[in-house]
Amino acid sequence: MNDKQAKSPLSRRNFLGIAWAGSLTLIFAQALVVMLRFIKPAATKGFGGLVFAGQLEEFAVNSVKRISSGQFYISRTPDGVIALWQKCPHLGCAVPWDEEQGVFHCPCHGSIFNQYGEVLSGPSPRAMDFFPVQVDGESLWVDTSQPIDRVYHDPSHLTEV
Repeated sequence: MNDKQAKSPLSRRNFLGIAWAGSLTLIFAQALVVMLRFIKPAATKGFGGLVFAGQLEEFAVNSVKRISSGQFYISRTPDGVIALWQKCPHLGCAVPWDEEQGVFHCPCHGSIFNQYGEVLSGPSPRAMDFFPVQVDGESLWVDTSQPIDRVYHDPSHLTEV
């Protein structure tokens, strides 16, 4: 073997082979990272899990308060509390609480709901969905993992406090 062959640079064929193998390795590594992030469990805080709504004393009787981190409203009535999902059952619009009129009023199609989430008027086919409320001492926690749909309001939907 002479000096010229010993010092020869990397051949084109070897370079392309290494580049090809490196590219495939990067593609498979990215796919693996995406798959691992996909199968990782969802966060248990914020919407889709257990959400801290606040202390019971923060909710006056006959008041409605929006909890933006959980995408729901806490409606405290004389009979208890209910966590109403802000999504309209008609077409999924976000339904704001109108403090002056004391109703939820859907800006998209005009459905109107009372503080229990019952349909008062409009095209909505049923009452607003709600989430289970858990009372832990003076703290209110709402499980937003699975909204409960309903045709009408029933007193059993309220959580006594």
